[in-house]
Amino acid sequence: MAVIVSTDKGQIAGVDKPGHVEFLGIPFAKPPVGPLRFCAPQPCDAWSGVYEASKYGPSAPQSRGLPGMTPSGPFHEDCLYLNVYTPGADDKKRTVMFWIHGGAFVGGSGTTPMYHGGPLLSRHDVVLVTINYRLGALGYLDLSGIGGEKRGAIANCGQLDQIAALQWVRKNIAAFGGNPDDVTIFGESAGSMAVATLLAMPDAKGLFKKAICQSGGANNALSKAQADDLALAFMKTAGVDTIDALWDLSAEKIVDLQAKVTGGARSSGPGLRYVPVYETPSLPLRPIDAILNGSSSDIPLIVGNNRDEEKLFTRMLVPDPPPMEDGTLIQKVMEQIPETIRDKDGEGKVAPDRVVKMIRMYKASRQKMGLGFDNNAILDAIGGDSKFRIPGMKLLEAQVKHQPNVFCYLFTWESPARRGALGACHALDLPFVFGTYLVPGQDKFAGTGPGVEKLSLEMMDAWAAFAKTGNPSHGGIGTWDPYDTASRKTMIFGKETRQVSAPFEEERTVWFDIIER
Repeated sequence: MAVIVSTDKGQIAGVDKPGHVEFLGIPFAKPPVGPLRFCAPQPCDAWSGVYEASKYGPSAPQSRGLPGMTPSGPFHEDCLYLNVYTPGADDKKRTVMFWIHGGAFVGGSGTTPMYHGGPLLSRHDVVLVTINYRLGALGYLDLSGIGGEKRGAIANCGQLDQIAALQWVRKNIAAFGGNPDDVTIFGESAGSMAVATLLAMPDAKGLFKKAICQSGGANNALSKAQADDLALAFMKTAGVDTIDALWDLSAEKIVDLQAKVTGGARSSGPGLRYVPVYETPSLPLRPIDAILNGSSSDIPLIVGNNRDEEKLFTRMLVPDPPPMEDGTLIQKVMEQIPETIRDKDGEGKVAPDRVVKMIRMYKASRQKMGLGFDNNAILDAIGGDSKFRIPGMKLLEAQVKHQPNVFCYLFTWESPARRGALGACHALDLPFVFGTYLVPGQDKFAGTGPGVEKLSLEMMDAWAAFAKTGNPSHGGIGTWDPYDTASRKTMIFGKETRQVSAPFEEERTVWFDIIER
């Protein structure tokens, strides 16, 4: 049965489902096509009649990614749509949970079945919003410094899409049973990095009250000069002489080109190209610096990571890699993180002696904890820390200077997939947070059985409690203490959920000695 609500642009018909109502594929901005490509999102036009919100809108153009992580399509540059899952389109003012998907800023979608709101809403009286935003070069290539500004090009289109969706929520979510003054933003991987960036963006101020960052920090951004270099490298790869020619290329061609660019900067951490750009009107400071300066001092925050983040990328295709020689390990570590391990003289050279010391420390620490410590395992551990955990720890430490309600977690549940080779890998937390571990494909990834259900309920309840109150503690896990630099209290989500102090402290210390921020 259709459920009809009124928004600022017209009436919308959703679909009544068992336990909730779904409004799918709602436009929150004009299609960013033609002259609006590379430009800030514009308000969509009003419509007459009733808009049928019964199916998802297209996902942003992208190449195929990891199995189970790539939406099935369709894909189109006209992608600025959101979805609302609500217990009821009534006058209740429910907490709103606003999800930003991951995918390295080049893939993913808010329509992925793993993010369906049904399981969460069956347990909690909240409203869930999932969104699409522009990805890759279409969302994050900044042409405003090389002539594109004459056509209205602007930095951070993907981030501005997220802000436009939050502004839509601010104006309209009350009609869907939500409270516009009680919004929590949360995201994973690039979505987590996007959340951290929103903490630093002046235009996002006041659009949300709390935030959750799952496996992604605030250091993934390019300077304006780096962004200009990348834009020039993109033009060279495209083989075009004028900036106007980039508006004439098909979206599919741009997606194809973005992976072929050589030259141009990459961000620190995961080393991504198409990321937010600072020293720009929408993002004046590098996100971590803005947060250090108190840009989000009023925002309670959860930050966490998965213990074996890197294994999703290294063990999915090669579950049992051949043994690695010591010299190869040293070289691979030096190649993987050259931007963060530097000589003391400041010349920017990679310091092999520091790499060797780091490897020895990692081996001793992991052996002591009963974790794998062969060279492949060490490379995975260092890679996961450099890309995800340490940037997350830096975000924690920046926010806790200004906000007492900051919480840390570590996810340790191990996937049974690939004969157990994935461990507690990147993205494994998602089916637990959304309760979608029974979705085809996710059941093999997360596992099945009472332990899976128990952990999912513990995490769903913590996320919902935090969204509602700013404190993730609940009866299922007990008290979750705030993070501070004295005890570094951390909630472990795994076979046994418990709170500990300063897990993997030796690894954190060696990284904090190497990098300033």
